[in-house]
Amino acid sequence: LIEQIIGDSKVLEAETTAGETQAQADYEHLVKDGNLLIKDLQAAVASKMKAIAAADGDKAQATTDHSNTVGELESLAQTEADLHAECDFVLKNFDVRQKARLQEIESIQAAKGILSGAGR
Repeated sequence: LIEQIIGDSKVLEAETTAGETQAQADYEHLVKDGNLLIKDLQAAVASKMKAIAAADGDKAQATTDHSNTVGELESLAQTEADLHAECDFVLKNFDVRQKARLQEIESIQAAKGILSGAGR
């Protein structure tokens, strides 16, 4: 009976040792896989942070370009308004200016006629 108990305890000890060895190997495998996963996730986070930084830089550049373009468009709109005002002035006063030029031409021709007759 004692031999049977000793045999059973040796079998139980062998099974326990084998189970503990297997559990230790499983734990080591789990830790190794976990560390690899953590390393991969850290690399992904670093990559995404670089992408975010690049996107922020691109956004800042786009915002600056947009501001410059809006300023240029406002300047062009002001230039267009100024030219429009000048054209309106020219069109509004075209008849008056044309009459003045005709009178000036007639006066010059009259003076020319007078001077031509005085030279004789």
